[in-house]
Amino acid sequence: MMIRFARKIKDAAWAWGPILLLDLGGAAQAQAQAVMVPNFWDPKAQLERPDIPATRTIRFLVDDDFPPLHFPGLDGTPTGFSVELARAACERLSLTCTVQVRRFDTLLDALAEKQGDVVAAAIPITADLRQRFALTAPYFKIPARLATKPSQINDMPSFSPKALQGKSVGVVEGTAHEAFAKAFMQSSTLKPYPELTAAQADLKAGGIDYVFADGLGLALWIGGEEADGCCVFAGGPYLESRFFGEGIGFVLRGEDDDLRRALDYALQQLWKEGKYAELYLRFFPISPF
Repeated sequence: MMIRFARKIKDAAWAWGPILLLDLGGAAQAQAQAVMVPNFWDPKAQLERPDIPATRTIRFLVDDDFPPLHFPGLDGTPTGFSVELARAACERLSLTCTVQVRRFDTLLDALAEKQGDVVAAAIPITADLRQRFALTAPYFKIPARLATKPSQINDMPSFSPKALQGKSVGVVEGTAHEAFAKAFMQSSTLKPYPELTAAQADLKAGGIDYVFADGLGLALWIGGEEADGCCVFAGGPYLESRFFGEGIGFVLRGEDDDLRRALDYALQQLWKEGKYAELYLRFFPISPF
């Protein structure tokens, strides 16, 4: 059974991911100063573009219920970071592409049955997925993050796990973040919650010092009306693949290796040319990184 990446992850650990603050021009530069843009591509790797017939139409399969990665736009057309990245990759390869919306739990079956060519959705890369399908390199990861009030950061200029000693940390029970906290935040007072919204409300009200949870969900909350500017990120992001997974990539059938390599090439070029950052800034005003 598929599980949405940001809603349930089995393990967690401390680790810094590859982070880059881009130097962009104009309005984008001003926005980038406050938004960390992740880089998942090795600058030393020089990928080659395989030949894909220009007459081929690539059919992308997406879900429309997981913002900001994929969701319906104001006119009902599917959009989101994953969707627009797929469209940009097609444009970079000079290929014609279509985007078809399917229910999330039917995406992989539809791909296997050749009802589409590529899945562009928040399906975590796992060993089982690799056995069944071909995957591009990850173009996104969902880190674990700590959220707190600005006063906690002011009182803690040099952040470290040790700095959490004696602090109360809210976690969602039964998640990877709770497992991590039990293993690595033993000097903190852990408070489990049945759901993230309850932990966030308690943090806002001053009932706890920190929330440790899915960075994507926290980013949406921090930038939203419910938080009302109460809270910020501290420390992290935490991206150890052994615990938080390998990330999200485009998913293809195994026999479509030329297309997979072409998409890997396109993604790397989109990063180098600044298009990836442009899309990231559009969909992540508060970066989970």
